[in-house]
Amino acid sequence: MSQTFRDPQGGGSLIVAWQAKARSILIVGGGAVAAGRVFNALEADAQVTVVAPKLCPELEYRAQVQQITWRNRTFEDSDLDGSDMVLTAISDASESRRIADTCKQRRIPVNAADINDLCDFWFMSTHRDHSVQIAVSTNSKAPRLANRIRRQIASSLPRGTGQAVEQIGRLRKRIREADPRPENSKRRMTWLTQLCDYWPIEQLAKLDSDNIDSLLDAYVQDHDPQSVRIRDTSESSGMPSPVLANRTHTPDTPNTGEVNQGRLILVGAGVGDPELLTVRAHRALKEADIVLADKLIPEAVLDIIDCEIYTARKFPGAASEAQDDLYRRGLEELAKGKCVVRLKQGDPFVYGRGGEEVLFFRSHGYESEMVPGLSSAINGPGLCGIPVTHRGVADQVLVMSGANRNGDLPTVPQFVATRTLVILMAVKRLEQVVDLLAEHGFPADLPVAIVERAGCSDQRTVRGSLQTIVDVVARAGHNPPGLIVAGYSVNVLSDAAIQDRYLDPSTLGLHSSE
Repeated sequence: MSQTFRDPQGGGSLIVAWQAKARSILIVGGGAVAAGRVFNALEADAQVTVVAPKLCPELEYRAQVQQITWRNRTFEDSDLDGSDMVLTAISDASESRRIADTCKQRRIPVNAADINDLCDFWFMSTHRDHSVQIAVSTNSKAPRLANRIRRQIASSLPRGTGQAVEQIGRLRKRIREADPRPENSKRRMTWLTQLCDYWPIEQLAKLDSDNIDSLLDAYVQDHDPQSVRIRDTSESSGMPSPVLANRTHTPDTPNTGEVNQGRLILVGAGVGDPELLTVRAHRALKEADIVLADKLIPEAVLDIIDCEIYTARKFPGAASEAQDDLYRRGLEELAKGKCVVRLKQGDPFVYGRGGEEVLFFRSHGYESEMVPGLSSAINGPGLCGIPVTHRGVADQVLVMSGANRNGDLPTVPQFVATRTLVILMAVKRLEQVVDLLAEHGFPADLPVAIVERAGCSDQRTVRGSLQTIVDVVARAGHNPPGLIVAGYSVNVLSDAAIQDRYLDPSTLGLHSSE
C-alpha cells in the first residue's frame, strides 16, 4: 500500500459538544463544587435536580428562584430514575464510588469530582462568549494549567468574537430562508465561508440589521462577498459605513485596505522626559499622521513628533469645550483613514480621563490601542528621591485627586503612619489640603513634599512638614504642574535626597527641619 496516513496518538478524550437542552442532569452534593456543576448545566439549558441535605448560598438562591429542583435529603438510588447524566460532588469517596458503580450498571454517564478513575467524562476549563465556547482539557493531568492555557487563548481572541458569531448566525438563517433549496447547500456554504475568511472579526461583530440586509441582497444577486461595500444607511452622503471604515489594528499591522481605516492610539506621555517614554509610545508618535496633545505635554516630548500637533485649548471654565474640540478633530481625522495619536500626560488611566475617551470613540466605531505611560503619582516622587514605599516605613500608597469632578476636595481617610499619601492636581489648594489632613488626624510634624515638573530638566522638590509646608511654598514659589506627597517616606533617604542630582539647589534648606 503506497498511501500512508497519520497514526492516532492515543491517550486523548473524545471531545464533543453535548446538547443538554431539556435533558435531566442529577447533581449529588450542595457545596461550591456542586454549584459550579449546576451553573454549567444551566448554561446548557438542562433540567437540573440537586440532591443534598444542605445547600451553599448560591444553590439556595437557585432553588428559591426555581432554576433547580432541590431534594432536601441524602442520595437514594431511585434518584437515578429518568436521569440522563449524573454528577457527584460530595466528600464521601466511598459513597461517590457506589453511586458511580450504580450509574455504570444503568448505563448513565457519570462524573465523580476528584475521583478520575470513576469518571466517564471530565469537565474542561471553558471560555464563554455568547455562542462561542472554547474548552481546554489536559486529560486530568494538570487542571490548573488548563485554566492558564484557557485564559491565554481567550485573551488572544479579537474583540467581539462572540458577537460576530451571533451576527453570522443571523445572516446564515436569513440566507437559508431566502434560498432553502437543498441543491444550493454548497453555494450557501461557499459564500458564507468567503465572508467569514475575508472580513475581520471585529467588523463582523458590528453588523446591524441594515448591513445584514445588504449582505443578503449580495448573496441573492450572486455577488462575491469580497466585493460587498457596506454603506451607512443613516447618511445620504454615500460614505463607507464605519462597519468597514473603522478597522482595529495592532501596532505592527499595516493598513492595506481600500476603504479608509482610521487608527486610534491612546498614548501616555509619561512624566515629561522623552527618554522615559516607552519604546511603543515612541514608535506610535513616529507613525502618527496627527497627534492630539494635552496642553501640559512638555516641549521635549513634542519635539520628537514629526507630524501635525493639535493641542487642546483648555483653560479654566472651558475644559468640556476643549475636550469636545479634541473629539471633533479626532473623528474628522479618523474618518479620513489617518493614524491618530491621542497623547495624554502621565498615564491616561490615572486621573487622565482615558477611560472616557475610549468609551467616546468606541461609541463612534473606533477601538483605541492602549500605550501606558509612567504615572507621576508613583514615578514623580521617585525621580525626586522619594520612594513611596520603604520597608519598615511605608507599606501602602494612596493616590488621590485634589480636583474632583465637582471641584470638591477628596475624601481623606484617617491617618495611617505607614501610608504614603499622593495628591495630584492640588498644589493650588495646598492650604485647604493641609487643613483637611489635620482634621483627619495627620500629625503636624508629618513630612510633606511638593514635587514639581518631575522628569523635566527643571524638576524641583520643596520639602516641609504639614505645619510648615504652606509657608515654605509661599517663600519658594511654585512651578506647575506639581503634586503633594505626605508621609514618613518623604524624608526616608534623609540628607542624601537633598543632595542628589534631581533636586534644584534652591530647595536646600527647604526641607522637613524648617
